[in-house]
Amino acid sequence: MRGDRDDLAVTGAGAGARGTEPVTLGMAAVARRVFEGRDLQPLFDAMIARLDADPTDAAALMDLATILQSHGRTDEAAALRAEAVALSPTFATPHGDGSGPRLLALVTPGDFMSNTPVDFLLSGSDVTLLTHHVDETIESLTDLPPHDALLMGVAEAPAHRATLARLDAIRESYRGRMLNGNPARIAGLTRDGVSRLLADIPGVLCPATLRAERAALAAVAAGAPLEGLHPGLCWPLVLRPVGTHAGEGMERVLDHHHLGAILMVNEAHTFYLAPFVEYIGKQGLYAKARVVLIGGRPYPVHLALSDHWIVHYLSAAMSGNTDRRDAEREWFETFDDEGGFAHRHAAAFAAMQARVGLDYWGLDCAETADGRLLVFEIDTALIVHDMDDAETFPYKRPAVHRLFRAFRDLAFGA
Repeated sequence: MRGDRDDLAVTGAGAGARGTEPVTLGMAAVARRVFEGRDLQPLFDAMIARLDADPTDAAALMDLATILQSHGRTDEAAALRAEAVALSPTFATPHGDGSGPRLLALVTPGDFMSNTPVDFLLSGSDVTLLTHHVDETIESLTDLPPHDALLMGVAEAPAHRATLARLDAIRESYRGRMLNGNPARIAGLTRDGVSRLLADIPGVLCPATLRAERAALAAVAAGAPLEGLHPGLCWPLVLRPVGTHAGEGMERVLDHHHLGAILMVNEAHTFYLAPFVEYIGKQGLYAKARVVLIGGRPYPVHLALSDHWIVHYLSAAMSGNTDRRDAEREWFETFDDEGGFAHRHAAAFAAMQARVGLDYWGLDCAETADGRLLVFEIDTALIVHDMDDAETFPYKRPAVHRLFRAFRDLAFGA
């Protein structure tokens, strides 16, 4: 692993641009180093040295938690994060020289998918991001650090229900404009909630999703009729534990024997269950798109193509496959053209925006053989970044930077 002395200089524990918040390197900067294969050991050692000198260095604790989280050391990261937040609920992450406006994001302690990953969206700017940690005990939104714009950053998750409910109850105590300022709508973006929300939109297919407890699934595995879970349900099904992302624990279940085998190795108590929809394309590949809507307008993030129905960009061999990159490049370049992806699904995007009702949100989706938009997930915490190699993916960075500018324009009223 390799270090960079400049990396360490960024992470001083000084004051923010117009405040006294501890200054962190931040999530995006750490993720970029991991993405580039750089050695985080010198950065890790520097944080340890700072904490040896001052155990109350909240910024060092938070950056150390982020470093550990990026290496999958979740429990250690959570403990350090809690310690940091106990010392300071607010942290500043300057972008560029930090001389620009201040965006305050209300967040809850957690990993990269716990909150809107707004730090990535500010890449290339001079904005200072303030992350202000809240939980279900917050009393009002009248005493917040100085800021120029506010974002409700807490994302939907089972562990966040009480916090989102409390934020919804007190949101009117904030007198200014709040991006994504409807916590109840965010809380409704569960997989089953989204399937109900989008159920009757023309041109959209969001398979009916239901929750099932382990005991009910075990009964089906033992021979109880599948329709006992829900009328009309049939094999194959997609099964995933509630609260998971990125395909963790997700399976295509073929029959009750297969279900029994899955339950023997997956110890989750509650699962989402949905019909499997075949969406393989003409080239024998599955294509899954990520799109975000900013102020109701769709922007392309990526298109991953894979020979497996569970499609993730990092495992889809995009960097090593010219044909797949050519398909993604064409998708980007024609996205807003007549006949392009946004044009083909314009009515669907408009109808979904009306129902989701948030300023910033994203979806993972595909196209069915009959031309409908197949929606897998809607979330405010989908990762959007500009870290892909510019030589391998020359078409991505300009498009993503347009998205970043659109987000900043939305936040600060440009």
